[in-house]
Amino acid sequence: MRKITTLHPSDIVVQAEGNIVSDMDGEKVMLSVQKGKYYNLGEVGGDIWNALSKPATVAEITSTIERAYEVKADICQQDVISFLQHLLDEELITLLDA
Repeated sequence: MRKITTLHPSDIVVQAEGNIVSDMDGEKVMLSVQKGKYYNLGEVGGDIWNALSKPATVAEITSTIERAYEVKADICQQDVISFLQHLLDEELITLLDA
């Protein structure tokens, strides 16, 4: 794992271990056991979370969301990177070495 401040499309990320995730009315909610905090990932966030079940590049995750929601590529990339950055800052995902 490496320390980084800004995610890039070629970065590889995956779900961090130690979180309990559940579906509630179509949205994902998560409990970080380590931090004792709840997170509501929402519907799109839940889809991003599912895409993080195995290591994937930020670009691959962006492409998955872009196809699912028919959103413009540049807007999708910006929003996905912002969401992933938040997950990374909260230590809910892990950044892997390429």
